Amino acid sequence: MSGINTKSRSRGWPAWIFILPVIDFVLLIRYLLRGKNVALFNPKGVIAQQQHTLMMFTLGILLAVAIPTLFVLFYFAWKYRESNTKTKHAPESKHGRSLVLRMWLLPVTIMVVLASVMWPATHKLVPQRAIASGTEPLTIQVISLRWKWLFLYPEQQIASVNFVQIPLNRPVTFEMTADETPMSSFWIPNLGGQLYTMTSHVNRLNLMATKAGDYPGSSAEINGMGFAGMKFTARAGSAQNFDNWVQSVKQSPDSLDTTAYNKLLQPSENNPAAFYSSYEPNLYADVILKYTGPGGHTH
Repeated sequence: MSGINTKSRSRGWPAWIFILPVIDFVLLIRYLLRGKNVALFNPKGVIAQQQHTLMMFTLGILLAVAIPTLFVLFYFAWKYRESNTKTKHAPESKHGRSLVLRMWLLPVTIMVVLASVMWPATHKLVPQRAIASGTEPLTIQVISLRWKWLFLYPEQQIASVNFVQIPLNRPVTFEMTADETPMSSFWIPNLGGQLYTMTSHVNRLNLMATKAGDYPGSSAEINGMGFAGMKFTARAGSAQNFDNWVQSVKQSPDSLDTTAYNKLLQPSENNPAAFYSSYEPNLYADVILKYTGPGGHTH
């Protein structure tokens, strides 16, 4: 009886060697991330939530394959080690086609499952696609500069630098371009994916926040010496908070006229937030025409 129990325990030992470190690793990660805003895993918007669901689904599928594969790898390495003389070794044995088919069945199945989910999701989450909502979208025009972000509110006729305020549960269309700066990448990871800003182009990114808070935004594209400081704050709040903020900005003594904009256009790093009670009405259109000309077009 004791021999049987010893043999049973020895067979189960390799599994625990693998499973326990995995459990310890998961618990360690949870402990280290507690209270931290790991943006990709902390969605606060409609688009980010759908992207998070896709990432978790893909991760689950891959782990379901990777964990057993690693276990089998270590198990075979342990079982067929050189010192184990009791294991049968038959390198000349042949296997039929059924084994080859079974070996290919799993990766093909995984590919089909992932493709069936990812293909429609990719089209559904196209950044330029409008978000279905009963509320009229808010348009915010974005100009990436060296190395700062300028936000124009055409409906409210106010502007801000390195700070953008948006209302909760209302779609926001960011119309983005660039002025005298290399290609940049506009990204608010808590709310959704990134999209590039380029001179002579207008890219449109649609997002909608569902939870109030301040979320970090940045350029995900290395674009020069001031890249590290090219950050901004995206604040999501109620519609009333948004209206109050608009009224407070309208009281600002600063106006973004041509002189102020040309000064803002000069390269600078780690710029604090700035607010303008008004700006030149054709500022955004003039930036586009600056690179496309009167007969140009945007995308």
